[in-house]
Order: sequence, then structure tokens, then C-alpha cells
Amino acid sequence: MGKNVKIVTDSTLDLSTEEVDKLGVTVVPLSVTINGKSYLDGVDITSSEFIKLLVESEETPQSSQPSAGSFVEVYDELGKDGSSVLSIHMTNGMSGTYASAKTASDMTESDVTVVDSKFISVALGFQVREAAKMANEGKGLKEILDRLEIVRKNTSLYIMVDTLEYLVKGGRIGRGSAFLGSLLKIKPIASLDDGVYTPAKKVRTHLQMIKFMKNQFEEEAAGKIVKGIGIAQIDALELANQVKDAMKDISGFEDVSIIETTPIVSTHTGPGALALMYYFDE
Repeated sequence: MGKNVKIVTDSTLDLSTEEVDKLGVTVVPLSVTINGKSYLDGVDITSSEFIKLLVESEETPQSSQPSAGSFVEVYDELGKDGSSVLSIHMTNGMSGTYASAKTASDMTESDVTVVDSKFISVALGFQVREAAKMANEGKGLKEILDRLEIVRKNTSLYIMVDTLEYLVKGGRIGRGSAFLGSLLKIKPIASLDDGVYTPAKKVRTHLQMIKFMKNQFEEEAAGKIVKGIGIAQIDALELANQVKDAMKDISGFEDVSIIETTPIVSTHTGPGALALMYYFDE
């Protein structure tokens, strides 16, 4: 008899391969197509390799969710010893991955519960990490699901893009507003509000962005215990380190991770993008 609950997620979780292996989590990759060639996210192409292609390519890359079939295969395998499977995925508001997993959960013999994390990147990673740790301690499905709800409710994500070009290419904003934005050198900051990309603030400088993020954090952290802080970036390592220092200063939280985000995210943001994610306990 294997572990009671086994955790599955997708490749947008932005946790290191080492940590994923240590937690015993199964990752089903999305794929990204650029210049007519398809790559499995994180398997056939790394983030830095992808960014080079992205910057040089004329066409907009297409990302696509895993097929229901690839999920069924994983679910069948993990559930054959009688374990339950908990499949936690990037926000349904930005991808069909959750829907694909949901379809697969109806097609498999295994007992599968699919959860929309309402987030992406490190913020999805927070939920996956908590779930996997609890599963490894032998906790039951209901207890894990209750915990995920608390984590979700107490998580924030703020992302700044350095150029509006990729949001336009990906159809997230119109050409007119991008033209205006680039004239004014605007760097939009957005949050994920209930899983959907939601503009939060426009800044002109990185300093203003850091100030905005510090203010948000201080406001939201009042009276709570910081459980995790992570930064995802693409071609913005120096800036990420500045944000990390700012966060450590105001939170006293030492373990701030910086990770290079997945090609699936960078397709929409382009280089120079940075996202800050954190969660609390009430």
C-alpha cells in the first residue's frame, strides 16, 4: 500500500526540480510552441533557452495545456495501489490545464480530486508544497483540502512587466494602450484577483514598483505570520535581489526564494518581468 494521498501538479509551479523530487510530487508539463517547434515545458527547454528564442522570434509562441490523456495516464498509475490523487493546478482563469485535469479525473478509475489553485508560479508552488508535506505526514484528503483553502485565501501575487509588447502579442491588452504605455514608459503591475489578471497599479520606475510591493505587503501582513515569500523573474535577477532585500528588511523572513519562471509565464510577460508572491497564516 502506497501513500494515502499523492500529489500531482503542472509545470507552472516554479519550484526547483530538487524540491519537487524531495516532496514526491508528480509534474505534468504544459507545452510551448515557438518557430514551429513544440517543447515540453521544463523538460525539453529551460527558461533561459526559451527567453533567447522568444526575444529573437517574430511570431508569438503558443502555450498549450497537457492533454486529458496525459493526465489519465498519470492518475491511473498513481491510483493503482489504492491511493487517492490530489491534482493542484494553475488558475483556470489563464489556461485550460484545470479543465483538462478535470476531464481526465472523470475518465480514470482512480480516486482523483482536482483543485484550481487560483494562482500560478511560486504561489501555486505554495499550495503544492503544503499539500505534499501533509500527504507525506499521512494526513487525509479532507484535512489537506481545508488547509489549501486557507493558504489560497492568504496568498497574494503581484507581477510587473517591463515591456508591454508581450501582453499585446498574447492578446492581454490592446495595441493602443501599449503604444501609450511605452511612450510614457509605464510598467504595469497586476495582481491575480480570483485567478484573473487584474491591473493593480502603473509605475514608471523599478523603485516605485518596490515601494508599491513593500506597501502592499505591510498592509496585508498586519497581525499575520509570514509563511512563505517567493520571487519569480525572467531576465530580472538584479531587480529580484533588490525586492528580496526589501522583503527581508520589512518582514524579517529570511527564506525568500528567487526562481526563473517557466516559459509558459514568460510567453505572456517577456523579459524583465518580476512577480512577488507571499502567503500568511491567520
